[in-house]
Amino acid sequence: MDAGTLLLMVISFGLVLLLIQRAEVKRRRVVIVLLLPVVGLIVHYANARGYRREALVGFILALVVNFLFWLLVGRYNPVGSSDSIKVLGLDD
Repeated sequence: MDAGTLLLMVISFGLVLLLIQRAEVKRRRVVIVLLLPVVGLIVHYANARGYRREALVGFILALVVNFLFWLLVGRYNPVGSSDSIKVLGLDD
């Protein structure tokens, strides 16, 4: 198992999962649809180079890391809503 490729897969899958996890609840479906081609490119890279095992282990490790992030940080700092944003103008 190639450690460099495994690290690349963990970072790639972890970033995608983190973006989905921290997306606004109303927009999460849109984020998933937009990130599907990115996941497809990662899987295509792994299949073309013969790194299927590294990709699977990297995905599992990315799930674990993202779960730990949610457990330690995400539960106490939930994703905000765009409805709560207040724009200050010149009169404010």
